[in-house]
Amino acid sequence: MQRTNYGMLKTLLLGIITFGIYPLVIYCRMTDDVNLVCRKDGKHTMHYALLFFLVGPITLGIADLVWNNNICARMHNQLEKDKIDYNFGAGTFWGWGFFGALIIVGPFIFMHKRFKAMNLLNDKFNKKEAKRERREELEDIEDE
Repeated sequence: MQRTNYGMLKTLLLGIITFGIYPLVIYCRMTDDVNLVCRKDGKHTMHYALLFFLVGPITLGIADLVWNNNICARMHNQLEKDKIDYNFGAGTFWGWGFFGALIIVGPFIFMHKRFKAMNLLNDKFNKKEAKRERREELEDIEDE
């Protein structure tokens, strides 16, 4: 079961208490979630820890922008594929996460929207997996 309880307030508060470790763990989990939920698109998102500790500093933060753009685009494509009516994508990152920083609250709005999109995708994934497991159980019963 994929987690469906990502939350902005919890991440911010626990990030303060843990000196930034909790958000790092959350973003690493989200990378794994996106790679699992969007696995049929044939793409693979770089693990956030690799980006945070190695690639981001080497590229002076440019890789962070590319990574965020790409992961948001993957999430957008999966939202559309799963017919989930929620407006989120690369434009959300650039609008709220990047340029929204000029009005200070933009990155917080982006974080909320990203977590909500991930929760929706994970919930849909969990329902599909439960349905698949039930179907397999019925096939096993029929085979007996």
